[in-house]
Amino acid sequence: MNFLAHAFLSFGEPEILTGNLISDFVKGKKKFDYALGIQYGIGLHRSIDEFTDSHAATAKAKVFFKNPYGLYSGAFVDVVYDHFLANDPTQFPEEQDLNSFAVHTYEQLEEFIPVCPQSFQLIFRYMKKQNWLYNYRFREGIHNSFAGLVRRARYMDDHEPAMQILEKHYVELRKCYELFFPDIKRFAHDQLNRLLGS
Repeated sequence: MNFLAHAFLSFGEPEILTGNLISDFVKGKKKFDYALGIQYGIGLHRSIDEFTDSHAATAKAKVFFKNPYGLYSGAFVDVVYDHFLANDPTQFPEEQDLNSFAVHTYEQLEEFIPVCPQSFQLIFRYMKKQNWLYNYRFREGIHNSFAGLVRRARYMDDHEPAMQILEKHYVELRKCYELFFPDIKRFAHDQLNRLLGS
């Protein structure tokens, strides 16, 4: 899952949200440098990623990206899932609901930014300024996210095939999302309740 889904699956808990979004920037025992709630968020992120990677719908979605992107296909699927979540009327019934969620997410993160890894602090500045969470709704937002994946990867240099795959297989990929998202939402909620002991 990508930034929007991880934020959404933090269920409004600020420390969980922070850990969930910085998890990929925190290596090994560095996790224990953070407050317990942030540690729980890091753990939740990793559980969500494991569940996502093992889900049958994700395996099906990865096939579309496998030929040009190989092992990176899952990263492209994560971005695609964020696009469909951003356009999901069962989660964000009105367009302004998504924007309100995005703004509230940035406000919650601001409190914890000083303790976040420098690499995430840099990304967060762009995320907030360009309103990434809201712009996953649109082709340009997905295009930028795919381009960012390619820039950060060692063995990729072209994100246009990913855009072509999304456009060609849009309906099939949306069906994968629809099969997947209720399961991950239920799983993440159960995991969070277990972590918080409720």
